[in-house]
Amino acid sequence: MTVHFIGAGPGAPDLITLRGRDLLAACPVCLYAGSIVPPALLAHCPPGARLVDTAPLDLDAIEAELLRAHRAGQDVARLHSGDLSVWSAMAEQVRRLEKHGIPYTVTPGVPAFAAAAAALGRELTVPELAQSVVLTRISGRASAMPPRETLEAFGATGATLALHLAIHALGRIVETLTPLYGADCPVAVVVRASWPDERVVRGRLGDIVARMAEAPAERTALILVGPALAPEGFRESALYSTDYQRRFRGRGE
Repeated sequence: MTVHFIGAGPGAPDLITLRGRDLLAACPVCLYAGSIVPPALLAHCPPGARLVDTAPLDLDAIEAELLRAHRAGQDVARLHSGDLSVWSAMAEQVRRLEKHGIPYTVTPGVPAFAAAAAALGRELTVPELAQSVVLTRISGRASAMPPRETLEAFGATGATLALHLAIHALGRIVETLTPLYGADCPVAVVVRASWPDERVVRGRLGDIVARMAEAPAERTALILVGPALAPEGFRESALYSTDYQRRFRGRGE
């Protein structure tokens, strides 16, 4: 018996990986985060599969479900939204599985920041303008930020910021970042990236709060900040330059 952690992707049912889809089809038990995982993904589960919505469960109850499947010798598809590498609450589940000696695998999913960038039609790294993307959040009820991981510290780098779980603090974010990036710095809020009701609000640090006030979002929204969101006159990458020598392309005659 194995527990398969699967990243469901940002929302669109067809953004799950082929591996994730095939694991869903092979597991007689599926634990899924019903508060955010689209129901259409459950159609990949086999007929008669035991489907358990973990949204109302605490960690002890989730552990009990995994142990129940373990005793029955049934593989489990543990379906999480987005990608499992960030803010998935997988770590504490893995710790309990390891305590019981239960094997597990991890299948990555399309992360929300990638879906948001796709909605904007933008690359988040642009030559000599931004070459780093910082995935971060702010302190909340679920967990506090480590003391050294501050918005001021990340903003001082000038990198593209992808702020998760932070739409409720948009005003505070703008107040913190404006002295670092300038009021004219591009900002985009992508609400429910890749879902049918996806919504994109573009603006600048100086006006994004007012723009969002016209149609507020309470959750499932990603805030992107940085000059790469509206690049102008940037240098082209050397990767495809005729003067750039690399392993797979020799110098032209």
